[in-house]
Amino acid sequence: MTETGLSAYRFGILAAKNGRLVERLRNGGRIWPETELEIRAFMMSRRRDKPTAPSQEQAA
Repeated sequence: MTETGLSAYRFGILAAKNGRLVERLRNGGRIWPETELEIRAFMMSRRRDKPTAPSQEQAA
């Protein structure tokens, strides 16, 4: 969530259609393996879509 700037609620909605997902996990809740796969797929797609900032080496 830090990388994307998404709130916990928004992340849960987009990743698994569950706005309380992060809250429940932080409180020790568990999820189904299928839900974990959905969340991981969402996270990977967000990382792939994120443009990478040029390093200082390339900018100089």
